[in-house]
Amino acid sequence: MNKVKIKRGDMVQVVAGKEVGRTGRVLMIDREKSRVLVEGLNMQTKHQKPNRANQAGGITRREAPLHISNVMYLHKDKPTRLGYKLEESGGKVVKKRYAKSTGEVID
Repeated sequence: MNKVKIKRGDMVQVVAGKEVGRTGRVLMIDREKSRVLVEGLNMQTKHQKPNRANQAGGITRREAPLHISNVMYLHKDKPTRLGYKLEESGGKVVKKRYAKSTGEVID
């Protein structure tokens, strides 16, 4: 299993591929395949036959996954790498994400 520093709900920017420069919110992460699903990016058309759930059928558009290496976390509207810092709070050591460009703790 790969170490993934991006979480669901993070704002990311695409840094490689046909969607380069576009931004969106992470909807899903597949850690085993190292893929992320970003809202409104990498849209593909799917032809669907009519069924009980979708009685009309037809052509639908949906997001396709991108490789995790092609997206970067957006911190203050700038793409940045992420790291981890260990902080002590209440006698416990807690691992926190931080932006490497500014050194600020994210969560």
